[in-house]
Parts: sequence; C-alpha cells; structure tokens
Amino acid sequence: MSPVFPINGRDLLHPQLRAFRRALLTAAVVEAGGSRTLAARRLGIQRTYLLRLIRQSGAVVPPPPTAAERRRRQRVAQARA
Repeated sequence: MSPVFPINGRDLLHPQLRAFRRALLTAAVVEAGGSRTLAARRLGIQRTYLLRLIRQSGAVVPPPPTAAERRRRQRVAQARA
C-alpha cells in the first residue's frame, strides 16, 4: 500500500491517526471511570469492539472498576435521583 501524503518517502498521516485513536480510546475509558461498557456506549460501539480496538492500538487505559466501586457508584446515582 502506498503511503498517504508522503513527504520525503515518509507516511505522515497513519502514525497521526494511530496516535489519535489511542488518545480517543484512553480518554473515553478515563471519562467513563474505567468502565468499558459505559465508554463503548458513549462512543456508539459495542464493548467487545472497544476491547479489540484497545488491544490493537496499545492504548493504556485504567483498570475496570471493582464490584465494590460499581455498587458505590450505583448508590450515589440512586441518591441523586
């Protein structure tokens, strides 16, 4: 495959797209508090596809919340409602 927008024989677009994808995935999971399900829902994709994208891109994301953290979040959300 020939590089897109080659400058001096270097492909400048694809590395930037990969970096953007990693940053987007990381930001989505951080914003969702580590919840892959919530991050996927906000991105409009399936959770399994989000996990595949994270693996393929090498994005560094926080660990998913523990069961205790999820229960605490649910109690807080119910108290606000």
